[in-house]
Amino acid sequence: LPVWFSINADYFFLQFTIPIDNGDSVKTAEADSQRTLYPYVTGTSIVAIKYKDGVLMASDMGGSYGSTLRYKNIERMKAIGKHSLLGASGEISDFQEILRYLDELVLNDNMWDDGNSLGPKEVHNYLTRVMYNRRNKFNPLWNTLVLGGVKNGESYLGMVSMIGVSFEDNHVATGFGNHLARPILRDEWHADLSFEDGVKLLEKCMRVLLYRDRSAINKLQIAKITEEGVTVSQPYSLKTFWEFKAFNNPTAGAEGSW
Repeated sequence: LPVWFSINADYFFLQFTIPIDNGDSVKTAEADSQRTLYPYVTGTSIVAIKYKDGVLMASDMGGSYGSTLRYKNIERMKAIGKHSLLGASGEISDFQEILRYLDELVLNDNMWDDGNSLGPKEVHNYLTRVMYNRRNKFNPLWNTLVLGGVKNGESYLGMVSMIGVSFEDNHVATGFGNHLARPILRDEWHADLSFEDGVKLLEKCMRVLLYRDRSAINKLQIAKITEEGVTVSQPYSLKTFWEFKAFNNPTAGAEGSW
């Protein structure tokens, strides 16, 4: 409470001013407890595979403001510590918040200075707990995450959904990639993929997504992680062909079309 002192020759007294609650504090509390109901700036699919030397991951660089492709230079793949690579679909600001969590995690791990460092499995488990915890608070982080890495010669690849559902696999994809890219990966992926063949396979998946996903753009990066560390390519574009007959009149023969 605000307090004023008044002093004269004969006495002094304390004057208390008590604020009157006019409902503003209640409104403030309600405002502080609001949750994100809808993601605003979002990125689309991440596609990742294991190959013979490690893990490859692909992402385009688009950021959609609602249905408008507003940003075209957003990187959605980041190295985490010495052994891990993280990619994210969904809300870009929430991805930045997750990266802040991971920076603190890696810093605390390094401060032990015990010669050990977090591997991809540990980071994946941590992300699973974070996403599930936020979901239980009804304040989820609006992302689907892909975590790949290599430690002690073993490749690791897994994903986490925005509600904490997680799994490991030899190839994973998020967003439309889960529907359009994974069938290609099931047919063509094998454990002895070379780096060149792995890149070609990811480019094939990203080309299909470019044709079919309105949020995808023809500007992508491919990252690899091996025992030597993480390398992320410079952005580049794929060669495309738009003269397929189905592209000229995509609703031809569709029931109810004009």
